[in-house]
Amino acid sequence: MGAARSRRRAAPRFLSTDAEPRQQRFVYGRRRGRKLRPGQQALWRRLLPTLRFSLPAAGTLDPAALFDRPVDAAALEIGFGAGEHLAAQAADHPETGFIGSEVFENGIAKLLGEIEPRRLSNIRLFLDDARLLLAALREASLTRVFILFPDPWPKLRHHKRRIVSRATLDALARVMTDGAELRLATDDRGYLAWMLEHATAHPDFEWLAQRPSDWRERPADWPQTRYEQKAFAAGRSPTFLRFRRRQRA
Repeated sequence: MGAARSRRRAAPRFLSTDAEPRQQRFVYGRRRGRKLRPGQQALWRRLLPTLRFSLPAAGTLDPAALFDRPVDAAALEIGFGAGEHLAAQAADHPETGFIGSEVFENGIAKLLGEIEPRRLSNIRLFLDDARLLLAALREASLTRVFILFPDPWPKLRHHKRRIVSRATLDALARVMTDGAELRLATDDRGYLAWMLEHATAHPDFEWLAQRPSDWRERPADWPQTRYEQKAFAAGRSPTFLRFRRRQRA
């Protein structure tokens, strides 16, 4: 109930970086693109306050408590872009509660445009740094996590901004249930090597691939995103990685 009350109190506002601590600007780039169209602005004011939530001032957050009806499981997409994957997953799995974490306003507005006409009631939104959310979530509370086509931050001096890191994997291992699935995707060869290096070295995750097609081909239950389409159009080959959270000792 506390989480639900916090969600209702949240006022519709456009996000600002003015007071944002410098050390929290690592895993994402810009917050704004083109000015939102009038219809998008209206949807932002009307729908977003019912979906966004804030973190509790103390204690941990049970993701299942964010939803107005009981859910069988909870999943998280970090950096959902335009939201097409998140909306498709929510439509395909109405029994699961989905949390989307994103800071880019235009992408958030596009997702709202998917949620309303499809009447998706199992999506909630956290519009800040995903690391803050991971730190607040209850242990073993997520059954699936998606990090799809994150910014590769290709320059060496920016590698510390990559969301797939030992610190993030440690946080994910804490909040994911035993047997939970982590899905990663990228079309950047350098970031692919980085993802494999970090995820396969982590003691709490095992790579599920058994043959080349397991990472070269997107699974049937993995909805396509516009980033995948852009990669193919540019002549790049996306890679799809699936990891499982190992059993706790």
